[in-house]
Amino acid sequence: MNKIKNAGRLTDSQVGVALILPGLAVFAAIILYPFVDAILMSFTDRSMLYPEFHWVRLENYAKVFRDPYFGKTLLTTALFVLGSTVLPYVLGMVWAILLDQGFRGAEFLRGVTLVNWIIPGTAIGFLWSWIFNGQYGILNSILRGLGILETGIPWLGQTGTALLCVVVARTWQMLPWYMAFLLGGLQSVPRDQIEAAHVDGSNNWQTFCHVILPGMRQTAFLVFILGLIGNLQHFDLPWTMAQGGPARATTTLSIEVYTTAFKNWNMGKAATIGTIWAVLLACFSFVYLRRVNESE
Repeated sequence: MNKIKNAGRLTDSQVGVALILPGLAVFAAIILYPFVDAILMSFTDRSMLYPEFHWVRLENYAKVFRDPYFGKTLLTTALFVLGSTVLPYVLGMVWAILLDQGFRGAEFLRGVTLVNWIIPGTAIGFLWSWIFNGQYGILNSILRGLGILETGIPWLGQTGTALLCVVVARTWQMLPWYMAFLLGGLQSVPRDQIEAAHVDGSNNWQTFCHVILPGMRQTAFLVFILGLIGNLQHFDLPWTMAQGGPARATTTLSIEVYTTAFKNWNMGKAATIGTIWAVLLACFSFVYLRRVNESE
């Protein structure tokens, strides 16, 4: 009799499968299918100018790696990723340490710092484009007022300074993000260990290197890796400020994929660059996931 009653019920395994099927369907439709389709497209000469396409095997990859501009794009991407990660990371750590002192007004400063993090990247790009404008930018106005410059400098119009301007803008945008996570890591370090180090005669730098940093090592490493991943796939700020110029000085992989696909209409080559880009992202993601699993 009990077997008859339980015949229409699902087992725990079946219920679990039923619950994850909608999520798997959404994942397959929105993420997996476009990803696989892009990889397959990288082996074709597909273009948005004509409907027919042919399989070219590894020809796109050979063209991309032979292209001298692609090497420059990789170098520009590396400089942007490193600069936009290391600089706000260090400044965010310094600001987190200051806010961790618990002085009056620290909570207010923490909230104010987070404001520019919630501003859309496009708006930040327009803001910093105005600051670095060569004719009426506020930076040139300040430098001329101080007597440092006689004429304005086109900061975003020079190959030697354009990428630096984008890195500065990205640093201003992401500093609150690093500060928030690093502050959480700092607050996880036991206070008695810090006080014991001071009692033993350690100065602030020694305490930071030998007590605080080892105590928040896991958080610090994961935040740094997440920063690298985020900057490696970042698009809106460099595009808004410079659109890859001048002379490709700010062309990162994200901009290269966009311009190849939607300006040159070469979908096959764009998919090839995108696949290479995805492999680089997967390397950092693998390091991140492995570290997370080790911590658990």
